[in-house]
Amino acid sequence: MATVFTKIISGEFPGLFAWADDRCVVFASIDPITTGHLLVVPRDEVVSFTKADDNLLAHLMKVAAIIGRAQEKAFDAPRAGLIVAGFEVPHLHVHVMPIHSEGDLSFANAKRAESQELRVAVERVRGELRAQGHGANVPADVSAPGL
Repeated sequence: MATVFTKIISGEFPGLFAWADDRCVVFASIDPITTGHLLVVPRDEVVSFTKADDNLLAHLMKVAAIIGRAQEKAFDAPRAGLIVAGFEVPHLHVHVMPIHSEGDLSFANAKRAESQELRVAVERVRGELRAQGHGANVPADVSAPGL
């Protein structure tokens, strides 16, 4: 059974994409904890990080670090934070978000965002990814995962 993330990646459900490569995509969380909160999601359906092979985990962490550096710059944040929880959707995903304190790393802070607010935040990260030399992995269309 395809997960909601698989349906976002395939274009069946809408998503706002900041990154795409042959192994993973990065798109906006619809319930961001902080402005600019993105999800790093493998294209393959893997239930949790403990079920992923080491090469995939390494790739996801590499991409998460690239995204985090772009978020720090785009949102003038001193850090980027990570959460790997996996209870919301049974498809491995890494939450990456700009943070100003450890208190920012709580799902209690999550709230539904308007589409335009998400689009603006994703575009800020996309612009910073291009500025940092990762333009080849920024999809041409924010609404399509590209490849």
